[in-house]
Amino acid sequence: MKENYPKKLFFFLFLIVGWGETSPLSVNFYSSSCPNVESIVRQAVITKLDQTFTTVPATLRLFFHDCFVEGCDASVLIASPNNDAEKDAPDNISLAGDGFDTVNKAKEAVEAQCPGVVSCADILTIAARDVVVLTGGPTWNVELGRRDGLISEASRVAGSLPAPTFNAQQLIDLFQKNNISQTDMIALSGAHTVGFSHCSRFADRLYSFSPTQSTDPLLNQTYAEQLKAACPQDVDPQIAVQMDPITPQQFDSRYYKNLVQGLGMFTSDDTLFRDSATNPTVVEFATDHRQFELAFAEAMIHLGQTGVKTGNQGEIRRDCASFN
Repeated sequence: MKENYPKKLFFFLFLIVGWGETSPLSVNFYSSSCPNVESIVRQAVITKLDQTFTTVPATLRLFFHDCFVEGCDASVLIASPNNDAEKDAPDNISLAGDGFDTVNKAKEAVEAQCPGVVSCADILTIAARDVVVLTGGPTWNVELGRRDGLISEASRVAGSLPAPTFNAQQLIDLFQKNNISQTDMIALSGAHTVGFSHCSRFADRLYSFSPTQSTDPLLNQTYAEQLKAACPQDVDPQIAVQMDPITPQQFDSRYYKNLVQGLGMFTSDDTLFRDSATNPTVVEFATDHRQFELAFAEAMIHLGQTGVKTGNQGEIRRDCASFN
């Protein structure tokens, strides 16, 4: 794939102004020790994206799942011979291998030029930004300086991640526990514009919604029939469906327009439009694409600050899948 970073207006630059006072991270962290780290990671992402579009949603979801358990410390990347690491938890089993491969390939490329310098946590954070930009989304300056965590346990995952059945208040409460605001939460949900889901994650809305209605009446009827065709009741559990039926391979604000039209795949998507607390922001993003881009970029910066390890905390892994 040809490198295609959109030339965004300078207004994205303001997103980093002032963050140095509250964040232990820095956009110039590797300016002396590995000045080309971002271009190295970007090239690895481009190469992987050439192979499969799944690189995009897989990398974004990996970043989010990592940050909400133990903080943004690459703990989700650890592989355990006993299958008891964070990635082995039920909520993480469905994380696509292409996300892990993206980070591992980028780490190999970085290590070849800057051995023992750049953390896997920072590489994942850069890659998450790059997959957004390479599919037409906003850009932002990535704060760096994270260190890799020393804990990765499947038993610590339960209750840390949002479920597809969550209502708006449950989403708000969970994100606030991680110092992520309501507006940030709604903006981050917009990543579903390039997402995909296994049928089992939303089958209840199609076939067993309630004792009196098999299908959720809030689903657009035509969309519900399309989902049933893609996900029959005896569907292969490996089958996955794109979450944005209109522009599934473009990072845009279509997700919010879809919610207004009853095209939200999960209950946790649909609730953002239905709930009075979150509805105004959904409508704003649906009608103002630039406002969504600004909000998403800022939300990704905030998410990347979650529970970070810096200084002497953690380590710089040589292999992202193993502790040193």
